[in-house]
Amino acid sequence: MSDQLSLTLRQRDDLRTIAAMIIPASDEYKVPGADDDIIQADIIATLGRDTKQVVAALDHLARLAGMPLADLEPAARDGVAQQFRISGGVAAATLVRVVLQCYYRDDRVLRSLGLELRAPFPKGHVLPDGDWSLLDPVKARGGSLKRAP
Repeated sequence: MSDQLSLTLRQRDDLRTIAAMIIPASDEYKVPGADDDIIQADIIATLGRDTKQVVAALDHLARLAGMPLADLEPAARDGVAQQFRISGGVAAATLVRVVLQCYYRDDRVLRSLGLELRAPFPKGHVLPDGDWSLLDPVKARGGSLKRAP
């Protein structure tokens, strides 16, 4: 039996609600919102190590709302979202990252951005040369780069 957390029905409803607030659908660009069924399924399927933080963020949202966020009137959700941005910490950042990550790998979204629907490798993507002098302060510190444990 897995010791990994899964989302309750209430948490899934709140995830869909906050995802739609983060990235709403756009008729102008012909893209779904982050509450789209396919994108939501991708989020749920790939939570993995982020599940604990996402659950904490969703529970925090519900506490701020005083009820499941999905049950709150749409006009009142914005105030809760503002409080969440201020007090959500790492859990909120994780939730937003997960939503963005899954949204921007959706084929419909990539197509709307004019990107080729393919893996970045083996062809890779060409990036314009940047200003390498921005790394000078890091180089000046000296020492070796250490990996986080």
